[in-house]
Amino acid sequence: MKKPLTALSTCCPPVLQGRLTQAAAEEIAGAFKALADPARLRLLSFIAAQPSGEACVCHLMKPLDISQPTVSHHLKVLYDAGLLERERRGTWVYYRIVPQRLSALREALLLPDELPREKSAARMVTARAGSRR
Repeated sequence: MKKPLTALSTCCPPVLQGRLTQAAAEEIAGAFKALADPARLRLLSFIAAQPSGEACVCHLMKPLDISQPTVSHHLKVLYDAGLLERERRGTWVYYRIVPQRLSALREALLLPDELPREKSAARMVTARAGSRR
């Protein structure tokens, strides 16, 4: 069963543009914490490099030299952070990157003069909502 994800409201400023609420800071920190692991970065990179833009757990173990339980754990952390979406096909689960979520995290660290005005706060909300499918 999929864990419910909370969405940032459009009122929350990027990190370098104003004061963050506690909820916004926790949301952004959680996503960056999920990215702050070399194995998870390698998993994201491998999935992004696939011609189809997706990969199954069965395809991730050998190239990354990680056991199946470890791969599954890391994929769950990335999924719970809204960085991956998944789709069950028979007995296999395929994972895809949520590009809007990564863009929203990137924009959270931009300086005010570098930030696209309309897209910034709305992108984080859109990315979280899109990962719920």
